[in-house]
Parts: sequence; structure tokens; C-alpha cells
Amino acid sequence: MKQTTQNWLDLRHDKPSGIESLRAHFTGHAYDPHWHDSYLIGVTEQGVQQFHSRRQQHQSRPGTVFMLEPEELHDGDAINAQGFTYRMLYLSPQQVKQRLAPLTESGVQQHELGFAATLRDDKQLAYAVWHAFEALWHDHPEMIKDAALDRLFLQLGQHPLWRNRNYMIDKDVLLAQRARDWLIAHHTENPGLQTMAQALNIDRFRLSRLFQTHWGLPPHAWLVQWRLCQARRQLAAGCAPVNVAAELGFADQSHLGRWFKRACHLTPARYQLACTNLPDSD
Repeated sequence: MKQTTQNWLDLRHDKPSGIESLRAHFTGHAYDPHWHDSYLIGVTEQGVQQFHSRRQQHQSRPGTVFMLEPEELHDGDAINAQGFTYRMLYLSPQQVKQRLAPLTESGVQQHELGFAATLRDDKQLAYAVWHAFEALWHDHPEMIKDAALDRLFLQLGQHPLWRNRNYMIDKDVLLAQRARDWLIAHHTENPGLQTMAQALNIDRFRLSRLFQTHWGLPPHAWLVQWRLCQARRQLAAGCAPVNVAAELGFADQSHLGRWFKRACHLTPARYQLACTNLPDSD
């Protein structure tokens, strides 16, 4: 699934666990600001991987573990012509919760996983990520994959990663969450900002500023990211791209394809082939 001599990307999907593993190399600009609905845990293999998240610039070097939470906005660039290579695992919130619960005294019912730091220079954690990736990438026997994932989560469980959900939420945060929920509920209608503001009983200029402050993107850009996350999930389940486009409010299959390739560096059909082994219709 390599795309050019300079930039390439390969993705594999472990059917029993649903975990995606990705290995890629980029020179120059790699990704515009975007987010995923999964936890991302990876290791930089070669070069310097530069990206922004949490309003900071980060540089991940060979052997550095990088960790991103669901809906955490980030981008990606190389700092020189050498580029960078990395390997990464996509873990669903449900998988993380199930595997970490036995490793904590109080379980995870009252908590959500929050990474205290985006980067970690930790050889044991890097080793665990690397070998979990290898086990999934090469489709080792299930017992080996389970052991590798257990080692990874044991390492993750040893870090101060937890934050309590029972924190005070101010009115602006609640409004931003309501706005996000409203967008999701009306995603097929392609609503305008004025319609959204009227439904939420707020000035549209204030709504736009508040939304971008809280979610990092204006409403229309955030909605595109949400649609792309849903598209990945539906394509991985075997849904036809034309049906995915219609259900998620894209103008047509070509519209979905342009956004999907821009975000994922793969066409919807090639992504689906990597996940399902269905015939490639490209």
C-alpha cells in the first residue's frame, strides 16, 4: 500500500481485536489538523516527527512513544528532507477500558484515560508498543498477540494516566458540548451556522468563537472530522463507500473520497480492502 518513493503508508486491521496498526513515512507536510475517535499509541522509528497538540509543538525522535487521546487535535510534519517513519496502534476506548480495568484497584468506571504527557522517553514502554505492533502486524497466533497487548497495557497502567470525570464544568463548556451533540444529531442536513445558533439560542459569532476555543476547529471543520471517523468505522465493517457517503451527509461518493484520501492518505476502497479483504473497486 506504498504510495510514492518519498511518502508511503501501510495499514493493517486485526480482525479478532479490531485494532488497526499503521506504519508510515513522510517527508515535508504529512497531516492537516485532525482528530480520531481512538487512542493513538505509537513509536517514532526514524527521523523527527513534529506535530502540534494541546496548544504545544512536540518533536518525537527515534524511540520516543507518542500518545494521543480521542478527539485530541493534532497535525504532522517532517523537519527536514530526511522525513520520519513511525508505527502506531489505534485502540478503541472500549478496548482500553476493558484491558486496563483489571490493572487498577478501583477499575475505570469513574475515570477516563487521560495521558499526562503526549511524549514519553521510556524504553520499557517503547519496547511494549513495538512488540504489540509486531504481533498484530504479522498476525501472530492469538496467544502471542494477547501476551503482547497485556505487556503494553501493563506498562501503560504503571504511568499516572488517569483523570477523574467528576470535575466542575462551566457554562461555556456545557454549551460547546451541546453544540457538538447538535451537530452530530443534524449531520445529514448540512446545517448552517445561523440555524445552529438559533437552535441553541446563542449569537452565531459567539457560538463560532466558543466552539473553536473548546474543540480546536470551527463547527464545519469539526463535523468533517466526525464524519471521517464514522466513515472509517463503517468502511471497516464492510459498508459500501457509496452508502457511507449518503448516510454521513457527503455530497456523493467522490466527495467522501476526496476528504478521506486527504485525511488518511488512502482511498476509501483501499482502506476497506486493508480492513476486510473485500475486492478493491478503485
